[in-house]
Amino acid sequence: MAANDTTPLIERRSIDYIPEAERHGRLFSQFTLWMGANLQITAIVTGALAVVLGGDVFWSLIGLLIGQLIGGGVMALHAAQGPKLGLPQMISSRVQFGVYGAAIPIVLVCLMYLGFTATGTVLSGQALGQLFGVSDSVGILIFASVIVLVTVLGYRVIHFIGRVASVIGVIAFVYLFSRLMSQTDIGALLQIRHFSWSSFLLAVSLAASWQIAFGPYVADYSRYLPSKTSSVKTFFAAGAGSVVGAQVAMILGVFAAAMSNGQFAGHEVAYIVGLSGTGATAALLYFSIAFGKVTISTLNSYGSFMCIATIISGFRGRLEVTRLQRLVFVLVIVGTATLIALLGQHSFLGAFKSFILFLLAFFTPWSAINLVDYYCITRERYDVPALADPNGRYGRWNLLGISVYVFGVLVQLPFISTKFYTGPLVAALGDVDISWIIGLVLPAALYYVCAKKWHGTVPDHLILPVEQGAIPTTTNGLAAQA
Repeated sequence: MAANDTTPLIERRSIDYIPEAERHGRLFSQFTLWMGANLQITAIVTGALAVVLGGDVFWSLIGLLIGQLIGGGVMALHAAQGPKLGLPQMISSRVQFGVYGAAIPIVLVCLMYLGFTATGTVLSGQALGQLFGVSDSVGILIFASVIVLVTVLGYRVIHFIGRVASVIGVIAFVYLFSRLMSQTDIGALLQIRHFSWSSFLLAVSLAASWQIAFGPYVADYSRYLPSKTSSVKTFFAAGAGSVVGAQVAMILGVFAAAMSNGQFAGHEVAYIVGLSGTGATAALLYFSIAFGKVTISTLNSYGSFMCIATIISGFRGRLEVTRLQRLVFVLVIVGTATLIALLGQHSFLGAFKSFILFLLAFFTPWSAINLVDYYCITRERYDVPALADPNGRYGRWNLLGISVYVFGVLVQLPFISTKFYTGPLVAALGDVDISWIIGLVLPAALYYVCAKKWHGTVPDHLILPVEQGAIPTTTNGLAAQA
């Protein structure tokens, strides 16, 4: 599974099936990509919330780990689909929702990743502003330019950036942990144990939601692996990288918040860098923070591009994406996220981030339906060419999948707790958001029962497009490969 030297630096494909001749990459790159994507400032802030919102250090750490394992398992199950299908994640939703119907969850996923890119751009802009001695707005524009470049280059460069980010992240976090341990009594913090179900479940929910949020695009970054790649090994490579990276970052956030005496919230970047002092070391940490955000922000932008291309191709039946068109897509996506970041960096962004977190409720049931269908109903037996044909096996609209999805969204509403919206049952649960649990379990169970009885015809085996070799100049849709 060594990388193919003939693989172009600039990716030529978008949402179409990856022929075996173009498959390349190693499982280790899945580990480094997802570890690099998680060793970053936003994960630190997410972990810190467990303490900022009332939890103690000991039980927050345990709750976060449990959440990582649950959410990481869901995320990794999606990752394992990539090598088998050779497709980006969201296009496989056409099996459960129909060729047109799949646009329903995909639109919401696009909005969510657009918001995640915007919020990440603000933090990175602050770091670059401090590093280069410019305003945060100029830092935001510098960061956005880098994201455009890496996203346009595509899959191979993204994995390379992930490897570099994982190395830089490990070095930075080892240093930060050493500084943290020299400035505070870690043992004393761990001895303070005041168990509370609400605080504990909050920590679990923070980590689980963090991991589940990767589900709609994780297979985008494993689809080039050879089709014979072990699903189990893919599961552990992507899952372990994401869980280890996120848990390390969140542990740092927990300890930083616990020792900050209220100075962490609102000054996250400055506080973390302040652990190292000033001068060259601080400058290097600002760089590592910005570079750490490059990986995850690129994943968000690339995933958004894939989602938009999937929506368009679903209604057109065929989509050809030239490199110029790809650049235009990416410029629009990153440009919109950058505009949101510039306008909302001081006030609006907080409310906007709450809205984005609210959108998590709209793809948790998607994840449940997709995984149950793939692993329990169709059992990997997809008709890939039919994914491009509205008149084919999967049809335009799959009422079964859409109905269960709508049910999955509605049943979560009483349990959602965000600044944008709070459900009526949240107070009774100690202000803990358990909507992700409801959104995974109930739709999964309902879809399994209904699909067993009313699911459409399932192929006897996985049907792949007839491979005609590599495409020399353009990126063609699935219909062109069928």
